[in-house]
Amino acid sequence: MAHTIAHKSKLLTRLKKIKGQINALEKALETENECFKILQQIAAARGAMNALLNEVLQEHIKEHLLDANTKARRQEEIDNLLVILKSYFR
Repeated sequence: MAHTIAHKSKLLTRLKKIKGQINALEKALETENECFKILQQIAAARGAMNALLNEVLQEHIKEHLLDANTKARRQEEIDNLLVILKSYFR
């Protein structure tokens, strides 16, 4: 997965922001904030996770799917991608 190594710093920065959002959500629940603020935190964390997934997914498609040198390899990459997407959309 060379693309995750190449973008490691950027991805880790995104992940640290997600951790911060999750911590804020935990604090909001612990301090019994109103449900609107809790919902805002959940939406923000989900959006951040979606953005991370999108970034890694785009690079994965470019590196693994588009550069597959045989039809069999391309089909294998498509099948792997479909498994991930099915899991994500459950």
